[in-house]
Amino acid sequence: MTTPRNLSSRYELGEILGFGGMSEVHLARDVRLSRDVAIKVLRADLARDPTFYLRFRREAQNAAALNHPAIVAVYDTGEAETEAGPLPYIVMEYVEGDTLRDIVRTSGPLTPRRAMEVVSDVCAALDFSHRNGIVHRDVKPANVMITRNGAVKVMDFGIARAISDASQSMTQTAAVIGTAQYLSPEQARGEQVDARSDVYSLGCVLFEVLTGEPPFSGDSPVAVAVQHVREDPRLPSTLNPDIPRELDSIILKAMSKNPANRYQSAADMRSDLVRVLGGQRPSAPMVMNDDDITTIIGAVGDDDRPARGGGKRWKIALLSLAGIAVVAIVGFFLASVYSAPGRTEVPDVTNLAADEAETTLQNAGLRVTRQVKPDPVVAEGNIVGTRPVGGAAVDEGSTVTLEVSSGPAQVDVPQLTGMTADEAQRALADVGLTLDRDVEEGPSSREDVDKVIDQDPSPAASIASGSPVKITVGSGPEQIRVPDVTGQQEDVARANVEGAGFEVDVSTVDSGQPRGTVVSMNPPGGTSADSNSTVELRVSTGSNIPMPDLTNQTVSQALATLRQSGWTGTSQQLQQSQTSTLDPDMVGKVLSQQQPPGSEVSRDATISVNVGQLGIPR
Repeated sequence: MTTPRNLSSRYELGEILGFGGMSEVHLARDVRLSRDVAIKVLRADLARDPTFYLRFRREAQNAAALNHPAIVAVYDTGEAETEAGPLPYIVMEYVEGDTLRDIVRTSGPLTPRRAMEVVSDVCAALDFSHRNGIVHRDVKPANVMITRNGAVKVMDFGIARAISDASQSMTQTAAVIGTAQYLSPEQARGEQVDARSDVYSLGCVLFEVLTGEPPFSGDSPVAVAVQHVREDPRLPSTLNPDIPRELDSIILKAMSKNPANRYQSAADMRSDLVRVLGGQRPSAPMVMNDDDITTIIGAVGDDDRPARGGGKRWKIALLSLAGIAVVAIVGFFLASVYSAPGRTEVPDVTNLAADEAETTLQNAGLRVTRQVKPDPVVAEGNIVGTRPVGGAAVDEGSTVTLEVSSGPAQVDVPQLTGMTADEAQRALADVGLTLDRDVEEGPSSREDVDKVIDQDPSPAASIASGSPVKITVGSGPEQIRVPDVTGQQEDVARANVEGAGFEVDVSTVDSGQPRGTVVSMNPPGGTSADSNSTVELRVSTGSNIPMPDLTNQTVSQALATLRQSGWTGTSQQLQQSQTSTLDPDMVGKVLSQQQPPGSEVSRDATISVNVGQLGIPR
């Protein structure tokens, strides 16, 4: 079975943008809305496999439920009918850019600052997904897209599963679902997963984009999965000395083997990344690298090396003593810090309500000021962070600034009228808003077909950053039935036509109908025409009369009949032609007339008749 080139008589498939394990992604054209889209189609050879079919359907349902600026939007889903049966597809936002995997492969590791900015946005997307009950389960660099303007887009919810459903086994026929290099230990063991599994995978992603290589590698996926379960990752800074120790701490906390020791949500991990970006210490425990240990311990002296026979035992003893010394020094240092008179530790009040956080700080002997700060993750009225950060040692009575979330930043909705759907989407993205995937259609002028004619919220309205904006695009003029008003007086006919939604144009015609009567119309009554288009009403001038039947009448009788019909011509305008007849009764009478009976003639028209005379007809 081959993939059809036209889906549902609306989407025209173009070039293939990429392949996946169970699908292929095409660049396509939405002919109805005149915009480019990306369409993911289940591979034709897998369409009849119920396992892959249901997994693909689940991806469509999961992705369609998520509307976030850092998640690739889903516009539509459907099934194309083929000879071999239904072929499901997903219509998505077309994103021009590169995946993190391709960027690292072609350009090398990201700078620490850029890596933190990117992963912070991924955290926001995953937190939104988790709060909506969806675990991604396949977080990896290939599923994170960076657009041409630097925005982050998380995609491919192909193996995502609702949290309420995530207790089901993660294995299928002994094959672990996910990508081995980014599996959490619980995924590798086929156990229940939750949002913290995505946090672990994101820690692996951050490790790779900073160092250029994944935290674990092996000869087979099984070998890599075993390392995720049993081995600790290397310090990223040992592979890339430009990585600050604060990032080492964040990565190691995210990649803790025990989910209870990791960040408990993607929002928590994002908060630490934001702290480090702001020059503050993360909440994650700081790790000691080899240089720190060497500095504290010092090298084991070579001059007093013992005799050969007891060297190994002596070295072990020295190392043990050195370890004890390290513990003692660190313990003394911590004791001196936290027991020093007049010093106290700033409590961590992140995510607490502002009043509760202020009370907590005041109970710790600190003064408090507040500062409002927009944040797309932390709820309005809760604490984004503090300055100094939680865990810092400060003098008692010091002032701590609470950063209180005002919710997502407010932005003004741009004017979208007259734009195509693609143009509207770009205009919204430029100010941090999204286009609602349900684009409606409404009647419009022909000039506004496929262009925005209405939007909600209205232009200049202030809404939260990341909010969707709904648009209505023109579908062309509405077709309305033209009322039949022939025979009606002009004023009545005009009111009826205008009331139906049309403009009226009146022209006069010579007619035998009473003056002011509608004789005909264009377009004819009973047909359909564009709303607000013009209907021509042809109105009688009343200058014509119906031609009477003059046959079998004498000339004087014919003149009388014409006058009775409203004819105003003279007797000379009744032109007579003699015609031979053998019927003596028809001599002097009208045998025929040029203007047929019932036809219309003007009141002063010349009338031509044939009058009988005795003779042999020619």
